[in-house]
Amino acid sequence: MPKLNRAPLAITTEHDAPIPMRDGTVLRADLHRPAAGGPFRTLLIRSPYGEPTLRSAPTIRALEMGFAVVLQHCRGRGGSDGEFRPWLDEGQDGYDTIEWITEQDWSDGDVVASGMSYLAGCALQAAALAPPALKGVVAAVTPHDFYDGLTYNGGALALGSALNWAGMQTMLGLMHATEAGDDVSAGFAQLMPVLTDHETALRTLPVRDVPGVSWWRDWVDHPTRDAYWEGFADTLRHDRIQVPVMHVGGWFDLFLTGTLENHRRLGGPLVIGPWAHMPSTATGDLNFGLAASQQAVNLERRQLEFLRAAPAPGDAGVQIFVMGANVWRDEESWPLERAVPTPFYLHSGGRLGTEEPPPDAAPSTYDYDPADPVPTVGGPLLLADPANVGPRDQRAVEQRPDVLCFTTDPLTTAVEVTGPLSVTLHAATSAAGTDWTAKLVDVWPDGRALSVIDGIVRTAATPSQPAEHTVDLVATSQLFPPGHRIRVEISSSNFPRFDRNLGAGDPSNPTMIVQHQTIYHDSARPSYITLPIVPGPNVPGPNVPGPNVS
Repeated sequence: MPKLNRAPLAITTEHDAPIPMRDGTVLRADLHRPAAGGPFRTLLIRSPYGEPTLRSAPTIRALEMGFAVVLQHCRGRGGSDGEFRPWLDEGQDGYDTIEWITEQDWSDGDVVASGMSYLAGCALQAAALAPPALKGVVAAVTPHDFYDGLTYNGGALALGSALNWAGMQTMLGLMHATEAGDDVSAGFAQLMPVLTDHETALRTLPVRDVPGVSWWRDWVDHPTRDAYWEGFADTLRHDRIQVPVMHVGGWFDLFLTGTLENHRRLGGPLVIGPWAHMPSTATGDLNFGLAASQQAVNLERRQLEFLRAAPAPGDAGVQIFVMGANVWRDEESWPLERAVPTPFYLHSGGRLGTEEPPPDAAPSTYDYDPADPVPTVGGPLLLADPANVGPRDQRAVEQRPDVLCFTTDPLTTAVEVTGPLSVTLHAATSAAGTDWTAKLVDVWPDGRALSVIDGIVRTAATPSQPAEHTVDLVATSQLFPPGHRIRVEISSSNFPRFDRNLGAGDPSNPTMIVQHQTIYHDSARPSYITLPIVPGPNVPGPNVPGPNVS
């Protein structure tokens, strides 16, 4: 019978330890450290979600590896005093907390920070103020900017995810105020209809009139990157971050752009799995198997080893999960240098192929009615419905007259698409403004049409005048096996992932205008998706596609 012969680890814990900030506000944290030995390097994790979220922190493993652990509630959350203001105070509060840690007799003077999502943003914002004691950061599934890729995508409001998060944070704020003895019954009365009838709230027009949700009108009233958003951006200055950072992301995470951009700006190791915002081996309609789990790549230990070793800035290494092949692969860098950007052209009749379209090809048209938008089915989301995420079957969506589909013939050899990708559209609209959406889809031999990645671009327009538009699809790593087909969907809505473009060119105008849309795909005005094709033993190069992609 196996014997582990494990010795007990005695731990000293302090609950709700007070940590004063420079403005006198007291934040509270749980402190954990080995009872013997020391002093210790300290792992700092800061959260705005209260105590339940901090239960998932890697406390035990960190203690076993010789860290002290500080789990702190952001101001206005959990046991901390003050008012929670998204993103605004996290840099200075993180800096002050790091300084406090170094003054404790159990600290060796070195601090590292970790987290996912908002928690990782807290760590990066503190790093941007360059506290001398901070030695490294692990940032998982977190944005790089508070306008682009978080609140707005391609100029469109990330309605579903933004309202879901803001509603949750408003509820936490009301609960925090109740615990402090404040009367917040009016706030609860306004918020509860939004939480209990989310669908109706999402359809509120004008969008700014959703009631009871903190910060909502501030976000909606600044639809372009203006001074309001630049003020937030100054709290996360990548050029001021000097410590090594490890990045972790998911192909179906709503902050994939942020993970890749943080990596591009800061360097450091990068791990991307087939995960949504909350990692799991099963995402949407697909189960990628046990090999897709974080445990399969020993991710938690690798993160802690990175923080313990504190490698020099610039130390790198990329590990990605190739979907379709369902394997992990090590790469030297991201994007892959050997990937070749290859245009696949949209053709009349719904074909997708590598040959250029003829000069006389007729355009494709559809009508988009904001009163009946294309429903969101899967994708990189954080909606109230946690199952509506990742790869989902698009066949019902594709039956709609306002969704155009362009599809290759069945592939005769595998095609691997790994890297950044985008759709270029030559298009015209009858309205003063509209949206263009694009979605990459993997069509299986049994007919399933599983989404891979999607995007949107919001445009002002001169009615009926063709213009070129680029829809950023961020990135993926997807192997399309033989017998599968590659499909691109084009439309003008993806609701409630994004708010509806009503067509008036003025977001404050609630009038809905049916928009007649034209997609050109002739040789003078080609429309196409650019796929980063990775040649390999079973993957043809971009110049050897054969009939399988025409």
